[in-house]
Amino acid sequence: MGLIMTELRRRKPDLPYFDPGFKGEYPKEPPFTMSELEDIYPAASARSKEDEEYKNEAMNDTFLIQQGEKGHVALWQHIMNVSLPDLKKNYERLNVSFDLWKGESDARPYINGMVEDMKKGGYAYESEGALVVDISKETDTKEVPPCMILKSDGASLYTTTDLATLVDRRTSINPDKLIYIADKRQEMHFMQVFRCAKKTGVVDKDTELDFLGFGTMNGKDGKPFKTREGGVMRLEALLDEIDEEMYKKICDNHEVEEAEGRETAKTVALAAVKYGDLSNQATKDYIFDIDKFTSFEGNTGPYILYTIVRIKSILGKYSEAEGSIEAAGIREAVNETDKALMLELTRFGQVVSGAYEELAPHKICSFVYDVANAFNRFYHENRILTEEDKERQAGWIALLKITKEVLETCIDMLGFYAPDRM
Repeated sequence: MGLIMTELRRRKPDLPYFDPGFKGEYPKEPPFTMSELEDIYPAASARSKEDEEYKNEAMNDTFLIQQGEKGHVALWQHIMNVSLPDLKKNYERLNVSFDLWKGESDARPYINGMVEDMKKGGYAYESEGALVVDISKETDTKEVPPCMILKSDGASLYTTTDLATLVDRRTSINPDKLIYIADKRQEMHFMQVFRCAKKTGVVDKDTELDFLGFGTMNGKDGKPFKTREGGVMRLEALLDEIDEEMYKKICDNHEVEEAEGRETAKTVALAAVKYGDLSNQATKDYIFDIDKFTSFEGNTGPYILYTIVRIKSILGKYSEAEGSIEAAGIREAVNETDKALMLELTRFGQVVSGAYEELAPHKICSFVYDVANAFNRFYHENRILTEEDKERQAGWIALLKITKEVLETCIDMLGFYAPDRM
């Protein structure tokens, strides 16, 4: 936020937010658009790495926001009002919702009380003007620096607001377990926060604090994913690109009405993005290859959806010809392919439990892929709808029904769903 304000002052120095003598009402309309914000922040970030004076000015702007300086707070509110709706719009496209929309500012009311408690408890002390808490342990194999709570000028840091957020969560929810998901390069930061929280009583001793660090999404060149022009790829632009790619592939394979084709493309594109991301172990970097992720073959979201749609089609045709599929009961396996599918399905409970225990959604993806492959082998080896032995056919239909339910339950856990046809 401080960087944005410093850069904005350079570009629009006459804004009233930067005039300490301004006494009137600040404008209700923001002095920038979302696209301007997207340009301002990268420019400010790059300059701060080369210009020490500029960086110090940004740090001072950050401090003034924290201290509640009215011009900075009003400008901060504009930034929130412009960026939050944009965030929510993109999360909605990803079929993601949150119970709480809280940021660092929501933790501010808890900081002063938390700092006082740390001082009174004898945990926090001054070191070179800053307030710190020792968090090293005798078992450490390398040096672990103290956790800084306040800088020498009294400004708070990420550690401060992360600890204050834990106070907020404990006060409002009192959870048994908290999972932090962030770039894996933040591991040291969260280790400091967790140790400090346990040592100072910010959380109970038996509260579980887990860090799930994720890797980098890279382009085919192995470098962080960029636009064709070389800039940072916006999520919105990435989703648009994948939607268009899926629509093109659907039109190449079938004749469809545009409205239906567009809607199906969105559903399949969502699966391509989510499955493509979640099928990789979270901590590892991976290559985001649009051609590969949108393929209907191989370990991809579209392949999984195509499998489910194929099962739906068979069940629909059986229902039309023979009546209810609910009456069909599972039978003993009659060949290697239906036996293999049954055995895959029996792993469902174990896989879900393991993924939950290890915070590893890629294990569910791996299972889904194995089930889809087992089904497709079974489908190609057996003529399900033309099978003359009606008992055997009913048993296979029951097996398909279970397969569909297991696959749909898994992709629901992964946050996407299958259309009725593709």
